[in-house]
Amino acid sequence: MKKIGIMTTGGDCSGLNSAIYHIICGANKRGWATYGILDGTDGLVGDNPNIIRLDKNILPPEQAYIAGSFLRNGNVGQNNNFERAVQTNRVAQFDKQLKKSLAATKLDALILIGGNGSLSLAWKNRGIYSDMQLVCIPKTIDMDIPLTDRTIGFDTAVSQLTHFCDDLMLTARSHHRWFVVQSMGRRCGMLALTAGLAAGASAILIPEIKFDVDKLIKHIKSADNDYGIIVVSEGISLRGHSGEPATMISRKLTAAGIVNRTAFPEHVQRAGNTTPNDRLLAMQMANTALDAIANNETYVMTALQGDEIVTIGLDAVVHAGHTERDPNITNLTISNATVDDENPLLVAANDMGIYIGETK
Repeated sequence: MKKIGIMTTGGDCSGLNSAIYHIICGANKRGWATYGILDGTDGLVGDNPNIIRLDKNILPPEQAYIAGSFLRNGNVGQNNNFERAVQTNRVAQFDKQLKKSLAATKLDALILIGGNGSLSLAWKNRGIYSDMQLVCIPKTIDMDIPLTDRTIGFDTAVSQLTHFCDDLMLTARSHHRWFVVQSMGRRCGMLALTAGLAAGASAILIPEIKFDVDKLIKHIKSADNDYGIIVVSEGISLRGHSGEPATMISRKLTAAGIVNRTAFPEHVQRAGNTTPNDRLLAMQMANTALDAIANNETYVMTALQGDEIVTIGLDAVVHAGHTERDPNITNLTISNATVDDENPLLVAANDMGIYIGETK
């Protein structure tokens, strides 16, 4: 009987529990035992691996749609982790302890559910997982993982941010003012773009497209309404200015005589009951991950490509997209997916008269 481990790492999002639940169900159908590693890699570096046996009674279906991770994602107190190991110059010791702890679990395979940082780190330190199969499932609200058309958590985050903007639109109309809403997304503008369009934003600023503040102001002043939503991604920058992007844009609007307020949904975007689309994606990716284990695949990631869930090599994932250095972990390069110039949503936004920057 195979012994399968599940670990969630990085930032949380909705859909993690759905993935865990379906892995448990699918593994049980195959006659495999499933175990959960609590608190990510943090739960593996103590004296005893923090691992529990999983079954459907521990995570029943009526709780699987709840946001966050039942297993938790780590970064607890002063527990050691990859970042702290770099800071204290104890990387070799940390890697050795992590490999030893994983060996103690006697797992045949590990399903790691993580974002692009976690996946890049897993590939960089792949020797740690050499004694077991490693299969990854992509999750992030940012949609910044290359080679997959969707990630677990994105659809729910779009829903959360859209509803946030919907509510603001009503008070914006009541008080004849504009709201500058700052979305998450790091260096990828897909969350801001998708939710902004869904909420009827008049302007959307994302990191991938240069914008002109004067043209933004002209666009707002020429709008048919004297109220509305302007969505800005947290990854945008304004030359000569520092601070929160929404605050920087708000100051420019105020100086131009445009009444406005800023709004920060923050981690509400990571919360919310998992949408049906994310639940279905989690189920399909869980099934494909288990099939990969049955087929003796390792160092692979599940990916949605068109209408099909496939597995692709982690090496291909980490070498695709736009790469950048991790600010906290030395010698770690992270691969990011970004909004392509020919993205259909950008084309539609332009055609609808929404200001999205200086597109070609």
